[in-house]
Amino acid sequence: MSLIHSLAGWQWALAVVCTLLAGLSKTGIPGVSILFVPLFAMVLPARASTGAMLPLLLVGDLFAISWYRRHAVWAHLVKLLPWAVAGIVAGFFALGAASDRVLRPLMGALIIVLLGVTFWRDTVKKGAAAIPTAWWFAALMGFLSGATTMLANAAGPVMIVFLLAMRLPKDEFLGTSAWFFGIVNLIKVPFSVGLGLITPSSLALDAVLALGVVAGCLIGVLAARRIPEKAFAVVVQVFALGSAVLLFL
Repeated sequence: MSLIHSLAGWQWALAVVCTLLAGLSKTGIPGVSILFVPLFAMVLPARASTGAMLPLLLVGDLFAISWYRRHAVWAHLVKLLPWAVAGIVAGFFALGAASDRVLRPLMGALIIVLLGVTFWRDTVKKGAAAIPTAWWFAALMGFLSGATTMLANAAGPVMIVFLLAMRLPKDEFLGTSAWFFGIVNLIKVPFSVGLGLITPSSLALDAVLALGVVAGCLIGVLAARRIPEKAFAVVVQVFALGSAVLLFL
């Protein structure tokens, strides 16, 4: 039975909610996408949900890139992307050797520590602490983003921490994130096909759900326009913290 014909009514409703959240995270409130991961796993089995998720995320990436294409900070992307590719390769091999139940809590703990450092710098130090420029910081964040997105589509909180550390304005934050995930998710496609995660059945389901992602992207654009710069930073930190907590579940 195809995925489309196997879903009950409540699963279709939840799938639509997931697509709206995915779109919203791409153009308005980064970090919301982490909610998409566990909720979509309630719609489909874990492996099938991972395969169906990637094309939907790519739809959101393309929309976000087209909207924020002029706001990306390529200096950051150049530092991150080579390490992200290395992380994707590592995640590809780890899928067959490492337990998701072990990796997710470790990732959550690291994100909480990094968010704590960001909070300390912005409150205790009143923003006086220097922006991290050491090569190893971008290498670490890039590698972790690549590995976690390959393992569990959960790289959003890692990128939030990095972009917050760079103190990017709202539009540059969203533009840099859009290009990063657009490139990284495209690179992931052949790996996912090779693992049998993306199938004709999952693509048929994606074709039905893609409009929900676009609708979520439009909602995200409207939300981003209404959120002030300072409030934006607070909102994404809150969602990143919530995302990290969810990784323990």
